[in-house]
Amino acid sequence: MHPNQKTLENFYSAFARLDADTIAACYAPDAQFDDEAFSLRGHREVTGMWRMLCEATKAKGADVWKLTYSGIEADTRGGKAHWEADYRFSATGRMVHNVIDGVFEFNEQGLITRHRDRFDFWAWSRQALGAPGLLLGWTPLLRKKVRAQAASNLQKYLASHKT
Repeated sequence: MHPNQKTLENFYSAFARLDADTIAACYAPDAQFDDEAFSLRGHREVTGMWRMLCEATKAKGADVWKLTYSGIEADTRGGKAHWEADYRFSATGRMVHNVIDGVFEFNEQGLITRHRDRFDFWAWSRQALGAPGLLLGWTPLLRKKVRAQAASNLQKYLASHKT
C-alpha cells in the first residue's frame, strides 16, 4: 500500500469516528478544499470545517451518523476515494444520505494539499432542505445561498475557536 493511500485510509477511518484531530493531521499547512458548499484555503479553514462538522454531528446526530468508504487509491501525486455519509443535517434536522467522490493531491511529506469532493447538490438539497431543495436545488440561487451560509457558519466557528 502506498503511504498516500494510508493517509486516505487514516482520514476516512478518523472521519467515521468523528476524530477531528486525526483528520487535521492529514492536511498540509497550505491545504485547499472545495465541494458544493465550501471553498477553503489554508490549514485553519480546512481543518476548522472538519472540526465544526465533527462537533455538530457529535452534539446533534451521533445516534444516526454513519460513514462508509471504498475505492481508495493513491500514488505519489494524487488519490481518490468514494464515500457515503448518513447524517442528520443540523440546520433542519432532516436525514441525509450523501454520495461523494473525492480527489486528492499530496505533498512530498504525504499530506493532503488539495481535496475536491463532488456530490449531486440537487439530491443533497432535496434531502437536507425538503421542499426548498426540491424546487430550487438545481438553481445557482440556492447553491449560492447554501455556500454563503456555510461560509458564515465556519467564520463564526473559527472566531470562537482560536487556534
